[in-house]
Amino acid sequence: MAAVMTQPEPRTAGGHTGEPLLSVAAVARRLGVAPATLRTWDRRYGLGPSGHTVGRHRKYGPLDVARLELMQRALLRGASSAEAARFALDSKSALTHGEVPVTPSGGGGRGLKMPGASKLARGLGRAAVAMDSIAVQGMLADALATEGVIATWNEVVRPVLNAVAARWQLAGTGVEVEHLLNECVLAAFVRATPLVTLGRNHRPVLLACMPEERHNLPLYPLAAELAHRGIVVRQLGAALPADALAAAVRRTAPSAVVLWAQLPRYADAGVLTAMPRTRQQVRLFVGGPGWRRGVVTSPAERVGDLAAAVEAIEAAVT
Repeated sequence: MAAVMTQPEPRTAGGHTGEPLLSVAAVARRLGVAPATLRTWDRRYGLGPSGHTVGRHRKYGPLDVARLELMQRALLRGASSAEAARFALDSKSALTHGEVPVTPSGGGGRGLKMPGASKLARGLGRAAVAMDSIAVQGMLADALATEGVIATWNEVVRPVLNAVAARWQLAGTGVEVEHLLNECVLAAFVRATPLVTLGRNHRPVLLACMPEERHNLPLYPLAAELAHRGIVVRQLGAALPADALAAAVRRTAPSAVVLWAQLPRYADAGVLTAMPRTRQQVRLFVGGPGWRRGVVTSPAERVGDLAAAVEAIEAAVT
């Protein structure tokens, strides 16, 4: 049986003659919202099809869809529905400049409690809960470009990660949001890490998690900021076995090693004392909440937040 192909219906009014039109269901799929939501936006705010077509069902033209996308972006960045609609309907600023309003209120992002969080963090929270990875990565890229690595991690990413974790602890929900957010954050910081070929340090800095510790996300902003400062790093990832760590130290003769422990049960001081000795001095740093109460044996040094870790490592190896 031959396939029957249907051509997009041309608009007969509304200034978009000949351009493709989309049904309510098609636009809903494109935006990831329910058709009922589009009908509500049309009824309450006038964000519906701007022209008329032949037949019973009205169709959305390109500018109609563009306005809906602008409204959705504004909602993800923290605007109220009314604010987002006003912005989207202001076609001169919305479709020409593309600026998105952000609400000044101190609330959270669609179920995430983030009192005192920045506007960027609230927008990121909304996008994460909406499972909108494109918006999440776009916001992270913008923040990294304008705010830098340390500020983006401390003021944008961490508040959202903490809020998602708190939501899971209280309600047992949001694991999928955490996974999506982690993947987006990891990708964003990897992209923000420059390739350093001639570093200020003659020997590399090794970054790794303690054996069995799989929470390695904080090592990526650390690597990115060190690279921005001209320091060569080697990422060894999560749950690095102790024998693999020893082999890496022997093979690379690093200037420093950073071992991360998110959870206290992985902050094993025995791994520190078992580090192999090399001809040249290796500075040993430990970081992460897991080390706060654990025993840190000399010559290992405990580092606090991201900024403190960067300063300590940079001073040690340059």
